[in-house]
Amino acid sequence: MSRSKCTRLSGALVEQLLDSVDSVLFDCDGVIWRGDQAITGASEVINLLKEHGKKVFFVTNNSTKTRKMYADKMSSLGFNVTADEVFGTAYCCAVFLKTVCRLEGKVYLMGSNAMKQELEAVGVQQVGVGPDHVSGQQIDWANVPLDPEVKAVVVGFDEHFSYMKLNRAMQYLVQKDCLFVGTNRDTRLPLEGGKAVPGTGCLLQAVETAAQRQAQTVGKPNHFMFDCLAAQFGVERERCLMVGDRLDTDILLGSNCGLKTLLTLTGVSTVAEAEAHRDSGSAERQGMVPDYYVESIADLLPALQG
Repeated sequence: MSRSKCTRLSGALVEQLLDSVDSVLFDCDGVIWRGDQAITGASEVINLLKEHGKKVFFVTNNSTKTRKMYADKMSSLGFNVTADEVFGTAYCCAVFLKTVCRLEGKVYLMGSNAMKQELEAVGVQQVGVGPDHVSGQQIDWANVPLDPEVKAVVVGFDEHFSYMKLNRAMQYLVQKDCLFVGTNRDTRLPLEGGKAVPGTGCLLQAVETAAQRQAQTVGKPNHFMFDCLAAQFGVERERCLMVGDRLDTDILLGSNCGLKTLLTLTGVSTVAEAEAHRDSGSAERQGMVPDYYVESIADLLPALQG
């Protein structure tokens, strides 16, 4: 199936692509749903792929939900999904700390209750969830009480992010043997109507700046998220398709892992942006060029229904 990159996927090409893969990875927001509304035809695509014997997985940089919370949302929208098919950064971060870092000790967590639950599910204790208000003077902040059992700082999306949390994270990270892990580097979270809010990447960069250290990240486009599901389910990268709406996370993950890639235009990125990367002459930007694109994943339906 060698052809130029960023090809419109239609007609017989859809069947050729689906026949060439055994596993399909989907991003969630902007791909199978937008906000709380499923993309038209998305549940039928997912359910039919499974009926055709394909393994289907969901990979998301959102760290505010557990796997079960995601599976429950998908089920309510008509998707045939189980929690073990969902790989979010809350879960993957917990697995990373346990299996790769072999963490012995607690985590100082700048993150959500969902992250707390996923960490506890693999036996990792945490401190830090919830508000942390400023009190005292600067000398008090520099000598803020620290838990001696904390051996890692983990940064995810934290709606209670504050100066004192930033300070506390910095004080832990001054200790050079303290691990430093972030869920992802997405700087903006797109919302309906062209709106956006700051993403986890903004919080992570603030901590990195204060600590004068670089964090390891587990989310897309880092290959760990794929490694995590591939190890559990025996997925072969040569016969795997990554479907997403963002060139800098979803498509780049696919490229980094040697997967086939499909951009859907129901979310963030555009064909014009993909073509600009393709024609830039920059080797670095080629990883953000998808093999194929569709208006919506519903464009796969005719081939699956035939």
